[in-house]
Amino acid sequence: MKKLLIVASLILPLAACTQTEKGAAIGATGGAIIGGAATGNVRGAAVGAAIGGVAGALIGHANEPGRCIYRDRYGRRYEAAC
Repeated sequence: MKKLLIVASLILPLAACTQTEKGAAIGATGGAIIGGAATGNVRGAAVGAAIGGVAGALIGHANEPGRCIYRDRYGRRYEAAC
């Protein structure tokens, strides 16, 4: 379980594109690790992941410079002003 959380905390932030997604990923993995370590069960890890994900998304969203990620009709992502 600990190895899975460590691997997830290293890989998930790499998959995110925007600051909001990166913040949510980092917050959720950090919250899961802290919640699991504090309570010693899966329920604590899940609650920690939920709280950390929301907090990380809010912090990440506050750091975005007014740019949004869009998709064109071919599924490619591009960034433009909101």
